[in-house]
Amino acid sequence: MNKQKTPVKGSCHCGRVKYEVMVSRQIVAHRCNCSICSQSGFVGLIVPAKDFNILAGEGQLSEYRFNTGVARHLFCSHCGIKSFYVPRSNPDGFSVNINCLKLPRGVELTIEEFDGQHWEKHAGALAQLSQGN
Repeated sequence: MNKQKTPVKGSCHCGRVKYEVMVSRQIVAHRCNCSICSQSGFVGLIVPAKDFNILAGEGQLSEYRFNTGVARHLFCSHCGIKSFYVPRSNPDGFSVNINCLKLPRGVELTIEEFDGQHWEKHAGALAQLSQGN
């Protein structure tokens, strides 16, 4: 199987926060039903930190933590969009909002449902995703 990765650009709505993520030709993102993901419409693709790079606007980010305080929810302080964050399940990686990426032709996206309302029971299914198989 071809493990070659392609750089993909992403940004918040106003474009002040810009980043690049390396993705495989076939990617799987998760639509989570937890309170913050469902209310914000976040569909996450978890990637290793080495495959993520902030290009602009790091100083524009505001951080929000809740519950255990492990997840670092990062929002553009101007437009309010959370285009990526550091997830509790993968604190050594990033979860990137598929809705904020400009996916090129040839990248096949599958979206799977994730039961984040029962996070403790299901988080193990996500734990290895930041390891970059």
